[in-house]
Amino acid sequence: MTASAAQPPRRRVWTLQTRLIVTVIGFVSALIIAIGLATGAILVTIVQQSLDPQLLQSVQNVSISSPDETAADILAEGREPVGFLLVLRTFNGRISGAHITGDESVEALSPEQIQGLVSGIGPETFSTVHIEGLGDYRVLPGQQTGGGFWVAGLPLSATSGTLARILTTVALVTIGGLLILAALLAVVIRRSLRPLRSVADTAERVAAMPLSEGAVRIAERVPAEQSDARTEVGRVGMALNTLLDHVDASLETRQRNEERMRQFVADASHELRTPLASIRGYSELSLRALRHADAPEDTTTAALERIQAQSLRMSALVEDLLLLARLEEGQELVYGTVDLSRLAVEAVGDAQVAGTGHTWRLDVGEEPVVIAGDEARLHQVVANLLANARTHTPSGTTVTVGVARDGADAVLRVEDDGPGIDPGIAAEIFERFSRADRSRARQTGGTGLGLSIARAIVDAHHGAISVESEPGRTVFTVRLPARPADPASASSLPRSAGSGDAAGSGGTGTTTS
Repeated sequence: MTASAAQPPRRRVWTLQTRLIVTVIGFVSALIIAIGLATGAILVTIVQQSLDPQLLQSVQNVSISSPDETAADILAEGREPVGFLLVLRTFNGRISGAHITGDESVEALSPEQIQGLVSGIGPETFSTVHIEGLGDYRVLPGQQTGGGFWVAGLPLSATSGTLARILTTVALVTIGGLLILAALLAVVIRRSLRPLRSVADTAERVAAMPLSEGAVRIAERVPAEQSDARTEVGRVGMALNTLLDHVDASLETRQRNEERMRQFVADASHELRTPLASIRGYSELSLRALRHADAPEDTTTAALERIQAQSLRMSALVEDLLLLARLEEGQELVYGTVDLSRLAVEAVGDAQVAGTGHTWRLDVGEEPVVIAGDEARLHQVVANLLANARTHTPSGTTVTVGVARDGADAVLRVEDDGPGIDPGIAAEIFERFSRADRSRARQTGGTGLGLSIARAIVDAHHGAISVESEPGRTVFTVRLPARPADPASASSLPRSAGSGDAAGSGGTGTTTS
């Protein structure tokens, strides 16, 4: 059984307007049908009873002058209306029957017709019977002197036609009225639900807005004419407007806080660079002097070495934070033509020297994959990913770097066969200061900014970076907009001001799995 066959069909969902119209029209239709049936039954009774006086009058015109007369002889006198029927039994037991046809001739009844008529007569004075070949008749039985009897009747066909015309007229008028009612209901309900549709449209437009990050301003509101507090739907519109006001104020507060935080990081990084550079310079100078002195102090040397190590670590952290802040502000990029294939080859060559215990492989085509970007920053992305794989996978792990073109994009993949990423931190692996000490063996410390820097650089290039991981396979994928292999306008690409040195933090502090 296929999945489509196993899946039950989706029930069609009606709108509120459709449900209201169908409910009202259905109820009114049922009520009208019930009234029509009752009216039809009453009309049938009335029409049948309207023949009774005419039948009585016709019977009074019947005159039996001789016991040997038959029903045909009596009707031949021509005093009865068309369709009149008479069955006669004389005192000697002779039974005859006849009726007047449409051309006013007299036609005798067959024995079967006479038998059906006699057997269908009820105990009432007047009754309705069906005669085979003639149709329904309203009949009246009577006694004859000497022990005989007679039955006279008039056809219901004429009155049935009148009744059918009446019922047809009522049905047509009813259908027309229902159609007019449906149209009026559609107009009234549509106008009544217009505020609710306005509320739904406003909610959909707000739901489609990217509210998770960046400067956001919710200008959408339910129109004032659709938010009347005197109606239930209007109260919903007012409540939605109030909610949107609160959300808008919260987003503005969040944006201001984010801007203050970015400014703080940028200012702190800028202010710390000078003293940290001085500490690093003096520590290097002191360390060289002590190493060439005749009587160095071991404790002083160790302290100076720690000062230098910590200053280097703090410098890397400050540089990383400053880089992130500038990337988020759209700075720090120097655009040019970048051969992504050559960049991958160079990064793998560097990684082979740093990670001799790993197996490094390249998967690049003969044709170079060229893009427009900042070569130094993109090299930093690849270096961070390779450092991440080298640092947080055990010795003997195979790391494969592949570069290919996928449609209008250039794709770089870094794949390893290590233990994989802990699912608990996979969702936040690209966040700042995100670390994992469990899934992969972690031999060195870091600031937890490497992958966040890589993502910031890729985002600044209008690309995307993602990760897929399972035990035995972890793949980081970088997707960047590609450009022709031999761009003629590479030299004319804009270059960001003040972005000179792009060395960055390299692989230091990579977020790991």
